[in-house]
Amino acid sequence: MPMAAPVLREAQALPQPYLLFLGDIVDPGYAKTAFGLRDWAPERCVGEFACAGATVRTGLPPLTPAQAYALGARSMVIGVANPGGRIPAVWVQPLLEALQAGLDLVGGMHARLADIDALRDAAAANGRRLIDVRAPPPGLPVATGRKRTGRRLLTVGTDCALGKKYTALSLARAFRGRGLDATFRASGQTGILIAGAGVPVDAVVADFAAGAAEFLSPDADPAHWDVIEGQGALSHPAYAGVSLSLLHGSQPDVIVVCHAHGRERMLGHAHYPLPSIEETIDLALRLGACTNPAIRCAGVSLNTGALDAAAAQRAIDGTAARLGLAVADPMRGGDAFARLVDACLA
Repeated sequence: MPMAAPVLREAQALPQPYLLFLGDIVDPGYAKTAFGLRDWAPERCVGEFACAGATVRTGLPPLTPAQAYALGARSMVIGVANPGGRIPAVWVQPLLEALQAGLDLVGGMHARLADIDALRDAAAANGRRLIDVRAPPPGLPVATGRKRTGRRLLTVGTDCALGKKYTALSLARAFRGRGLDATFRASGQTGILIAGAGVPVDAVVADFAAGAAEFLSPDADPAHWDVIEGQGALSHPAYAGVSLSLLHGSQPDVIVVCHAHGRERMLGHAHYPLPSIEETIDLALRLGACTNPAIRCAGVSLNTGALDAAAAQRAIDGTAARLGLAVADPMRGGDAFARLVDACLA
């Protein structure tokens, strides 16, 4: 029997609004799912809930699951993306509390909610759902390398958790603001929760990962832009594989390299220094030419969130002068971001 054609993972039907669960984390870099939903889907978020000892906050009201349910929340989303996508034992009791309060659970981890006996039993007893969005659609193809119609942009990072998703979302919105037909293509669990569809490429069997990227950005009108969310980093000791699969399968016409100003060591791998922006551009262009010889770098998205406005402008201007490329912090916008958009569309 032929295998059914894959379909994009849909998230529109998830029970909303959300209570965002922050677990026991103390490093903001691992709360990117919570921050992404707070920043790009604030109308769907009623508050946050964390374990004792957690120090990361989103700025949303702290609520218990019962309080969130009373305010209209219908699910609790695990807002953490930790190394390995695990669910620590210390999280189980807070997750049970959410189920008992009447909330469904939405997870984006590699670990499956239903594989935890206590959660599975509590969900059944309380009539609640356990929903995992980090599950690829069945039937994904092996990549072909065939050139597809339409135009594509991929965000590429010097490291993890430094703005690839935010940059792609910002650029897709800016393209549409200029009257262009543009779609944000989510390749991770947070992007899927924001956009309503996508493929969690890091959960795809390696042989099919580049094919998943091809599937994520299919043939389109020649004037259409797919703005594809990057994952990992090509120089990362753990996640380079998913980055390369996205690069080859996306066949981007344009890349934008994302970097966190001042970051010198890889998140979660402090014994590895970050590659320079220049090294990352060179590596991405050489590897990307495998499936699109015309690939080019339009510029750099510089995460200056740790700087004040004046220092951020100096960092942006200095990096642009050094590289001879458009450089901007998309979250700050302004003329620098308009120049980066111009460079992408040139």
